[in-house]
Amino acid sequence: MELKEFKIIILPLRDKLLHYARRLTDDSPDAEDIVQDAFIKLWNMRDKLDDYRSPEAICKTITHNLCMDYWRSRKPDPLSLDQVQMTDNQYRVPDRWLEEKDNYNLMRQIIDSLPPLQRSIIYMKDVQEYESDEIAEITGCNAEAIRSNLSRARKKVRDQYLLVMKERRKEK
Repeated sequence: MELKEFKIIILPLRDKLLHYARRLTDDSPDAEDIVQDAFIKLWNMRDKLDDYRSPEAICKTITHNLCMDYWRSRKPDPLSLDQVQMTDNQYRVPDRWLEEKDNYNLMRQIIDSLPPLQRSIIYMKDVQEYESDEIAEITGCNAEAIRSNLSRARKKVRDQYLLVMKERRKEK
């Protein structure tokens, strides 16, 4: 892909990618940086862009991956119990707070154990609140496959969670 084609096909996607990055980062300056990095990556791979069916999909995928890298780099430092500010009555009791934290970690582990496609789909649908059509465009799967994989992923998460909770109750 030459400069002229790049300007005609890729550069007009800037606003769409910027909007997408802002949704993922909640920070406008960082979103700008991410989109700029995406365009650099796209320019560096311009010779391969003609191999892709949808230039928009590869642009969104690169932007998405850069946003995920951004979030991974911003992991907060773990807080000690005395640093945590409890706002809800149920969390005023340290035991309850630890139980909720354990449940959250369990859910993360279960979701992380899913196959990569199911993990991505459940994350995009349930966390990022994408529509099935958007997920299909990003992943390259059809809408039916998205619904099927999402259903399987949710069922696996539910079944695994209930199994672990049942085992924990037996231990008590």
